[in-house]
Amino acid sequence: MVSLSPILLPLVMAVVVFFTPSKRWRPRLLAATAVAHFALTVALLSQPAGPVTSGWLRLDAPGRLLLGLVSLLFLCCAVYSVGYLRYRVERANRRFCACLLVALGTMSLVAYSQHFGLLWVSMEATTLATAPLIYFNRTPRSIEATWKYLMLSSVGLAMALFGSFFLGYAALLGGGEASLLFSDLLVGAEALSKPWLRAGFALLLVGYGTKLGLAPMHTWKPDAYGEAPGVVGAVLAGGLTSCAFLALARLTQVAGAAGEGDYANRLLVLIGIGSMGVAGALLLGQRDLKRMLAYSSVEQMGILALAAGLGAGAGFAAMLHMVNNALAKGALFLAVGNVHRAFGSKTIDTVRGALTRLPVSGTLFLLAFFAVTGSPPFGLFASELLILKEIFAGGRYVLGGFFLAFLFLAFAGMGSTTLTALQGRPPRSARDSNYRDRFATVAPPLLLLGIVLLFGLWLPDPIRALVSDAAAALEVGR
Repeated sequence: MVSLSPILLPLVMAVVVFFTPSKRWRPRLLAATAVAHFALTVALLSQPAGPVTSGWLRLDAPGRLLLGLVSLLFLCCAVYSVGYLRYRVERANRRFCACLLVALGTMSLVAYSQHFGLLWVSMEATTLATAPLIYFNRTPRSIEATWKYLMLSSVGLAMALFGSFFLGYAALLGGGEASLLFSDLLVGAEALSKPWLRAGFALLLVGYGTKLGLAPMHTWKPDAYGEAPGVVGAVLAGGLTSCAFLALARLTQVAGAAGEGDYANRLLVLIGIGSMGVAGALLLGQRDLKRMLAYSSVEQMGILALAAGLGAGAGFAAMLHMVNNALAKGALFLAVGNVHRAFGSKTIDTVRGALTRLPVSGTLFLLAFFAVTGSPPFGLFASELLILKEIFAGGRYVLGGFFLAFLFLAFAGMGSTTLTALQGRPPRSARDSNYRDRFATVAPPLLLLGIVLLFGLWLPDPIRALVSDAAAALEVGR
């Protein structure tokens, strides 16, 4: 029997939280649910993986990795929300807390999904759950960002739905049933109709690439990340993008099993390196801290797409980079969220001297910047080095040159904006602000950053096993 408690618990608690009358207790229930979800996830992951069975819901190796990653990230975001909402007493938090829990439940559903149809439903559900969170500040810019997020994500997922239908039709033309179960598609992959499979792959790449924020489907990200609270940005950039990447990795496995690996890999490498270049260019001269993080996310999603297109040899590096990026992005968004609250602004026209004004959050911001740009000794340096090694091992020296150049471009662009915000003397408005570093708002990014640092110095055996098993399960023929 498949344990569905990681899906059901947050969905049930979302209803409980929504009808809880106390404004103070809702964030506490949110955090308590996150603790319970993490405990359930650890208990599930500590057990040996069950036998391979068919069915729409099953927690396989890639799903186990995603579930653990989402649960850990959400735990830190939920604890952070307790401290964050204390400073936002002017805002109602009923929908905020409930929607966060629904997002956790739907992201957990993505981890369990073994059917392209169910995967599409769960990805659409994450969009609907997170859209109200972007509108939390209730400003004209936030409502514009919310509608852009809804419209572009929905259009992208509509294309993914058509792509799923094309996969089913490819199976039907191949003489089998129009099944969208991953296991059925892999078993009958060689018989799939190649033209319909190629068309389906292209549509699904655009669809889930929109959720990832790959260029040129990234245009919703700067607005959504820029206007959402920092904790929401952490969930979007760390959790939802990881869900979308797993969907893309499963699709790539089906294409490879059908003999269309070269076609799929070319598209992934092209869109991946293109996204890195676009993001690097847009990061230069960026004055808005949160929009800077959005373009950084575009760059990191490009790295993931490129890694997925390098073939099975880069599977471990891709899965490890997914984990490192999610945790580093969580730390970075939460630290920048603290800076935003203290200064009442997110542009470097106002944000100056963050290290002086918020010594702990400012230091975390600086370290998280180094982590997310792949500086040693953080985990992203290790995973990017593995990706670069795979590029050169395949004799793709020009691609490797562009990869390094775009990494440097992103580092230079983010570094200029980050150092401008951190150095100098804070303006009087920031010095007079009542916002201070508190345990609930600095411990979560500190923990996330500590884990990313640990993964750069030493990857514990249980984590290595989770990443290795996920990469192996996504290889062609598994």
